[in-house]
Amino acid sequence: MNRIKAFLKDYYLFLMAAILLLGAWEWLVDSGRLPSFILPSPYGILLSLFENKDILLLHTWATFKETVLGFVIAAVAGVSLAVAMFFFKSVQRTVYPAVLISQTIPIIALSPIFVLWFGYSIWSKVAVTVLIAFFPIVVSTYDGLNHHDRDYVDLLRSMGARRWHIFKKVQLPMSLPSFFSGIKLAAVFSVVGATIGEWLGASEGLGYYSRRMSGSLNAEGVFSAIFLLSLLGMCFFGAAALAEKRMFSWKEIRKDVQHEKMDKTQ
Repeated sequence: MNRIKAFLKDYYLFLMAAILLLGAWEWLVDSGRLPSFILPSPYGILLSLFENKDILLLHTWATFKETVLGFVIAAVAGVSLAVAMFFFKSVQRTVYPAVLISQTIPIIALSPIFVLWFGYSIWSKVAVTVLIAFFPIVVSTYDGLNHHDRDYVDLLRSMGARRWHIFKKVQLPMSLPSFFSGIKLAAVFSVVGATIGEWLGASEGLGYYSRRMSGSLNAEGVFSAIFLLSLLGMCFFGAAALAEKRMFSWKEIRKDVQHEKMDKTQ
């Protein structure tokens, strides 16, 4: 109950604006001032969601699988590459420019190549998702590892600490805020990547469903898919934000316990 009150306190302006916007939107469509084939009413979209809930659930599950697979692969590969670039400057000089160049190529131009390589299987969509989610994780993790407090590093070095020990005790913990920023961005981008892959070549998924509805001029169907994609993106972002919150709350608890132990020994 307290969490709900805190949420309402923080976001009541957004909720009020959303209610007003939805009310105005519904009125414009119902009054005929805005054609429903251009912008369907919120009620029409909601009705489409309920009428097609079974097929939409199947397409949502397909997009969910592609997003999770792509995100996990991008996270593992991105963190591994960032750590490798941090430890070995030769890797950074060789690979980092290639990573930057890969982001200058429009993702929509690469998607047909993935379809050519992997066909219409799930892996063509996963490949697009990995490519679009990989970059923010690599950059944020690498930048986080490089921006640490030099005083702590110098202190540990003066005590004879090895590089791995310094990495584990100082550089890795201090990189976590930057790392989670990249993770939250990648969580949202993963849904976008899966949708782009489905638009260009798929037999299932919300991107495929919205393209099919667009072809049949079913505006309610298109917007119902957009609504579910937005909901999916918010869920992934929320999961990443929750993981970040749990991680830092655990660190604070551990720090308090350590301080208590030190006080008792004194």
